[in-house]
Amino acid sequence: MINLNKIYSIILATVFCSTLSTQSFTAIGTVNPAKYIPEQKMIAFGSNGMVTTQHYLATKVGEDILNQGGNAYDAAIAISFTLAVVLPRAGNIGGGGFMVLHDIKSKKNYAIDYREKAPLLSTTDMYLDENGTVIPNKSTLGYLSSGVPGTVAGMWAVHQKFGSMEWEKLLRPAIKLASDGFKISPYMSDMLIKYNAKLSVFEETKNIFQKQYPIFNGELFVQVDLAKTLSVIADNGRDGFYKGSVAKKIADDMSKNGGIISIKDLEEYEPKWRDPLVSKYRNTKIVTMPPPSSGGVHIIQMLNILENFDLNSLGHNSKEYINVLGEVMKYAYADRSKYLGDPDYFNVPIKNLSSKAYANNIFNKIEIGKVMPSTKIKPGNYLDKESNETTHFSVVDSSGNIVSSTYTLNSSFGSGVVIRGTGILMNNEMDDFSVSPGVPNQYGLLGAKANEIIPNKRPLSSMTPTIGFKDGDFYFTTGSPGGAKIISAVLQSILNMVDFDMNVEDAIKVRRVHHQWQPDLLQIEFNIEENSKNWLLDAGYNIKIIEPQTNLQLIMKKNGSYYGYGDFRRPDSYASGDIK
Repeated sequence: MINLNKIYSIILATVFCSTLSTQSFTAIGTVNPAKYIPEQKMIAFGSNGMVTTQHYLATKVGEDILNQGGNAYDAAIAISFTLAVVLPRAGNIGGGGFMVLHDIKSKKNYAIDYREKAPLLSTTDMYLDENGTVIPNKSTLGYLSSGVPGTVAGMWAVHQKFGSMEWEKLLRPAIKLASDGFKISPYMSDMLIKYNAKLSVFEETKNIFQKQYPIFNGELFVQVDLAKTLSVIADNGRDGFYKGSVAKKIADDMSKNGGIISIKDLEEYEPKWRDPLVSKYRNTKIVTMPPPSSGGVHIIQMLNILENFDLNSLGHNSKEYINVLGEVMKYAYADRSKYLGDPDYFNVPIKNLSSKAYANNIFNKIEIGKVMPSTKIKPGNYLDKESNETTHFSVVDSSGNIVSSTYTLNSSFGSGVVIRGTGILMNNEMDDFSVSPGVPNQYGLLGAKANEIIPNKRPLSSMTPTIGFKDGDFYFTTGSPGGAKIISAVLQSILNMVDFDMNVEDAIKVRRVHHQWQPDLLQIEFNIEENSKNWLLDAGYNIKIIEPQTNLQLIMKKNGSYYGYGDFRRPDSYASGDIK
């Protein structure tokens, strides 16, 4: 019998020591990007559109679709299925996510929620023992950790509403890459080696992802079963995944291995169109994702607070600037722990959390040079776990249609389960629910009743696909993987562009900081100058130097042209504006 606790301990113990800049440090769950040559060598320029993704092959597919006459929505669908092949640790058809869109024809903004749902047989205490204690690893590894996938249904819904090319044509590139294979990059090779333990727990997964272990670099990676599954989806659309032979294989494999996703769960899954959240920060209109994404609400909340500060006078990434960001983030993440959940099951106080009055109340509590201990910050009395291995992509076409989409399996390679005979790697999104109030998920995020497990409910997420407009025209798209750090990374990308007028390369390359309230740690990428570090320590911060865990995919429009840049933090990232 497989000892999952032992296996998971091995996974968590995987530590990488590395050197970035001139400082050495240790971090868990990351690979040092300094050892790789990034795919992106310079800022991408385009006059007719732009594509940016976390993998150069997916970017090429999106670019090809646009050059064949497809629109941004067609390209986004093709990219999504391609990432399921070439970026299996995050790209998926066995997971779910969110997409924010701007349609030029209707001149409207849209948001689609294709997040996973809790299976019908799930229960609030399904990951607790008889004493009410969380059972280690049960919500993160194996069949029981998966929610009902939403990616295929989400892409189908987008195609039905906005697509211009034939559905089948949009899946052809992914099918070809899965059936013919593609060369494993040095970065992907290291990730497959790093996650050898997790990818070896289940036989089906091991046979696909570890058969070449430990020699991966430059080898051909072929996924025959996945190619067959994608072909079924290409021929049958949404029903190719949620009904018929593929659905039966998912339900049967679940039933045989202690999982609870059923045929009924799959047949009844539907994505949901939601009204995007819209706000204004200085001279920029912000359009972002509503709950069950927590990112949009808290991006607006934090921007509302920061609007009261003259950030330019503080100086980018100065000790005072980091101080302000740290305090603002603490208040937002504290609120996240109590008030955010699936709005179909919990009355999320969006209006209150995103109000200027509430922001001003928090602003008045922040004093530069001082730190409010997290123990003294409670979820707001307003007017009275997620993975580093999410992936984001952005597309803009020649007509001005815009897509900003973030989707995921949750942690790297999801649950570690590949459904037998399908090539489908399943998510472990059930860990994004509050497994037990007050107990943090795998990313240290706390939750409460608002995010408890209920059948058909969608778990809370940090994914934050966002679009910005300036003077009535498109300004930027932004989004990132990174679990709890997604929200803070997206926030800083907006500040970099709006407040500091950075180009896409500079906005991506600068150091990022993060504070999520609990644990009470100010996390800083790479390192920080000694005098600034001492000042922050004297103010009262607990500082942790971390390796980068986010990966911004930005597109910016300036003077009528589009600019993109692939974040060096995941060296396979690539942006291209080679659109005819």
